[in-house]
Amino acid sequence: MRHLIKTAATWGLAVGFVATVAAQTPSQTPPDNTKVNTRDRQAGAKTADQQSNEKSDVETTRQIRRAIVADKNLSTNAHNVKIVTRAGKVTLKGPVKTTAEKQAVESKAADVAGSANVTSQISVTETSAKTPDNAHKKGR
Repeated sequence: MRHLIKTAATWGLAVGFVATVAAQTPSQTPPDNTKVNTRDRQAGAKTADQQSNEKSDVETTRQIRRAIVADKNLSTNAHNVKIVTRAGKVTLKGPVKTTAEKQAVESKAADVAGSANVTSQISVTETSAKTPDNAHKKGR
């Protein structure tokens, strides 16, 4: 009986401690990507859950993804572009850093699926291109 009381008291203290710590931890504001996701709510917008499970579509997506990830000059965002393939038609979506990255990803998809079968909805996030005047600042 004494052991049971000790165990209950220990659990009671542990639960109280966890509740106290949780109450003292500031709540974290979740990231707001509402603006980015707005385009996915439009009628007819391609989303990742619309990826076909047809063997040929899965293989096309796999080949494009491999080609993109193999290019170590591309940013993480470019490596993570959404690729949705349905009936041989490929849709590319997501942000990349530069126009050059956008063109590289589109080119890799066109090499696999054919340019007539690729629709690009890739957005470029960089607001200004590097110029010779500010190019030297990158090394600092």
